[in-house]
Amino acid sequence: MLACGGSRISHQNLGSRFCSTGIFHLSSFTVKLPSSAAATVAAIVDNNSHNPRFHPRFVSSSSLQSKSPGDIHFPPDSFSQREDDHEKPSEALSSVAGGIVALGKFDALHIGHRELAIQASKVGTPHLLSFVGMAEVLGWDPRPPVVAQCDRERVLSSWAPYCGNVVPKEFQVQFMSVRHLSPRQFVEKLARELGVCGVVAGENYRFGYKAAGDASELVRLCDEFGMGAYIINSVMDRHQDARNMSRLDLKDRGQVSSTRVRQALAEGDMKYVSELLGRPHRLLLTIKNWESLTSTSSTQRMSAPRSSLLNLPPKDGFYENCSLLFGEQNAVTCRVSINTSHIHLEMDRVDFCDNDCSQKSQVLGIEFGELKS
Repeated sequence: MLACGGSRISHQNLGSRFCSTGIFHLSSFTVKLPSSAAATVAAIVDNNSHNPRFHPRFVSSSSLQSKSPGDIHFPPDSFSQREDDHEKPSEALSSVAGGIVALGKFDALHIGHRELAIQASKVGTPHLLSFVGMAEVLGWDPRPPVVAQCDRERVLSSWAPYCGNVVPKEFQVQFMSVRHLSPRQFVEKLARELGVCGVVAGENYRFGYKAAGDASELVRLCDEFGMGAYIINSVMDRHQDARNMSRLDLKDRGQVSSTRVRQALAEGDMKYVSELLGRPHRLLLTIKNWESLTSTSSTQRMSAPRSSLLNLPPKDGFYENCSLLFGEQNAVTCRVSINTSHIHLEMDRVDFCDNDCSQKSQVLGIEFGELKS
């Protein structure tokens, strides 16, 4: 298919690549896009279907009305412009220009976020565009992330089989740089400064200053600036009726959300957490002092302060049938106990870190089994 500007993108040639995370101030780059109108498609995707397809809501060019977005070829002449009229993008910007950007917060990287990446991959090179620094700007209390920052690349890499064997790339934008933008100004920056070809968003997506813009306005503004807009249905929580976990959240209509993931972790329901994430929850911790490691003839025990945790742990308690991941070694079955000050691990293996304990600091990963009542 052809991306913005008539350049061809082949899913087969993109291959499986690890994500590249960078923080971009939107105001620091400028890409001049052609002034001629580009075809814009708005789509609703049924996420409950085993084989979701785009259904165009409207197309600005009559020649595209019978085609799904995955089949659309943008004619090169519709973007024709002299090469010397283009300002050469920076090296960092060139990797996102011409791509399809999924919009959201992407805290938990749950199955709803994955669906956005899947749909973006159907029409171009998928990117996640999220905002960082919101808590500091808005005065929210700091809280640990659901996914450790150093683990996000692994999670996104695991989405490649769903995304045509392409690993979605993540670009994090400083919230302060876009906080006061109107919906129109925000879309204009996406088009003219980041140079993206299209956006994918959920049906409940809000944007712009004080969340003034909704999905319908996103479609209209993208059409104005020559970008594709793809709106998908929310991925619903199959257990919403039984749980009613977010009655106080007016935005909650039963969809999978990062809030639900956090609440499920707070309850210690790791099976439910895995269903929302589409994978086991992995807790990362940094071990700086191996003196806490003790061994017997059949077990090893280790303790670490909660300050060593790099992301959000589940409810305090005792968890059986957990998996401990350490470097390149195979996962080791362990038992985990969490209290208000420490996390304690016990393993039925005495040679767990014989080869690596000499290093001063190591990151351990824990994937949780069931909470023992």
